[in-house]
Amino acid sequence: RDIVKMSIDAGSHQILAKVYYSGHAFSLHLEHTIQMEELFTMVRLNCNFPDAQVFTLKWMDDEGDPCTISSQLELSEALRLYRHNNETVLLFHIFLGIPVEPGLLCPGEHKLYRHGARRWYKLKRILRQIKKPKHPRIPIESGPILDSGDSQDSKQFHPRFCYNECNCILTMSPQIFKQNLKQLLLHIPPSFCLSNYRSYLVVTPYVLCKQTPIYTKYKQTSASSDQASPNAPGFGLKDFEMLKVIGRGSYAKVLLVKLKSTDKMYAMKVIKKELVTDEEDIDWVQTEKHVFETASNYPFLVGLHSCFQTPERLFFVIEYVNGGDLMFHMQRQRKLPEEHARFYAAEIVLALHFLHEKGIIYRDLKLDNVLLDSDGHIKLTDYGMCKEGIRKGVNTSTFCGTPNYIAPEILRGEDYDFSVDWWALGVLMFEMMAGRSPFDIVGMTDNPEQNTEDYLFQVILEKVIRIPRSLSVKASSVLKGFLNKIPVDRLGCNHESGFQDILDHQFFRTIDWDLLQSRQVVPPYKPNIEDDLGLDNFDKQFTQEPVQLTPTEATVIGKIDQADFEGFEYINPLLMTSDVAV
Repeated sequence: RDIVKMSIDAGSHQILAKVYYSGHAFSLHLEHTIQMEELFTMVRLNCNFPDAQVFTLKWMDDEGDPCTISSQLELSEALRLYRHNNETVLLFHIFLGIPVEPGLLCPGEHKLYRHGARRWYKLKRILRQIKKPKHPRIPIESGPILDSGDSQDSKQFHPRFCYNECNCILTMSPQIFKQNLKQLLLHIPPSFCLSNYRSYLVVTPYVLCKQTPIYTKYKQTSASSDQASPNAPGFGLKDFEMLKVIGRGSYAKVLLVKLKSTDKMYAMKVIKKELVTDEEDIDWVQTEKHVFETASNYPFLVGLHSCFQTPERLFFVIEYVNGGDLMFHMQRQRKLPEEHARFYAAEIVLALHFLHEKGIIYRDLKLDNVLLDSDGHIKLTDYGMCKEGIRKGVNTSTFCGTPNYIAPEILRGEDYDFSVDWWALGVLMFEMMAGRSPFDIVGMTDNPEQNTEDYLFQVILEKVIRIPRSLSVKASSVLKGFLNKIPVDRLGCNHESGFQDILDHQFFRTIDWDLLQSRQVVPPYKPNIEDDLGLDNFDKQFTQEPVQLTPTEATVIGKIDQADFEGFEYINPLLMTSDVAV
């Protein structure tokens, strides 16, 4: 999607413009008295538009309606309303060309939301009126070490697990810690010894500590230097060789990299800090990091190797899955045999159940986010839309998702839980077996009025889904089960037996779930991988891009609040304790 986001800096009387165009992102610092001609000129220069190129700029108002900016009066009114409403972000969409007639959509506008997931924050716009303190540190809750005189009954303390000098911090009350200590000890390898240091639990390798734990008093780290300190634990950009670009989104670029010390391939997700400035963006990074940590080493979820940062960027080093995504393969095969769809759906069921058991709603299941590894097993990726902390009796109501996969209860503005993931699985299974979306209507693409997001939502809410007659009775039954518009009646949504209902469904009756969980079932298709890189399964528009990280201006770096990213660094603990591939 081609987007310009503007946030008003009241202190400097400048506007930070975040510009996304054709898969690239850059920032502009504009005066609050910006003239329309100046704005258009800056956009033209940064997007490399020739002087003759005509483009349209649309502003999304507080009701979510697009309003064309074609005069200084309209631009000034947009700025005035966002100041008046105390909004932090002003959203524009850039389109090449102009509508054929006034009132019609711009060329490509109907595809705006379909090419990637985005969040809607209408509810948060209301809640934003309630002033809140600045967002805390990204990855963890931090706090002072308790002195001997502090009351542990009234304060939280921080058990700290140290693998060498790489720390993973958990926050819990003394009572909860005592209740779970035995369970925690089950996950500590026998070669590790246990020591208490004031209110901390410190775990260090016995061979190194000789019963004296290696421990340094916790200090807040600073992200003020490009490379990590020579004595600091963890990885840095210098430890990796950048090989290829393999993906790009609104916020991030994904690189194929090689860890120099092991020659092992990883994917590296790179995010510019200048694009992570408001509460929603920080929430997204925080959630993605937490879920990556939770997902690590589960067979059907992409796991996290490490995280590090520079003053300019955040880096997620994750598993490299080189078989391509289901969208890539579906574009070549159009639709899949039921047996193939059954296998992929069954592994997705296990991945979703794992997340649900951890209190996480995935909320972004789609063909693009289902990857195939070199053997043909699936792995879900991209956790930025996840919602944590869901359990029985605790729901959420955020309006978010990829439009074609959004469940009816979200569109109705109802509270929801894991039900939305089972709806999305039904949509995805329909696409795999029918070769089209369940919400496609003959002739819709030729009618501009039916190419809108609102019309799609109306179809999801009201249209009776017709199952193709070519599908078997079992396939038809499972699709009807997942695509039930009433959540309580949907397959998988019974709070007592939902997961078992899926396992026992006749469509999955041939699946040996124990063998599937252990990856002992042979996949129906093995991706064609000619070398270790497996770049044939990635879009050439990415892999042919130059591999480089463009420098950020010092003035831009100076405006980044590095405190937002303190403690971002992370290393998967298994890297410290075993040779398990992560």
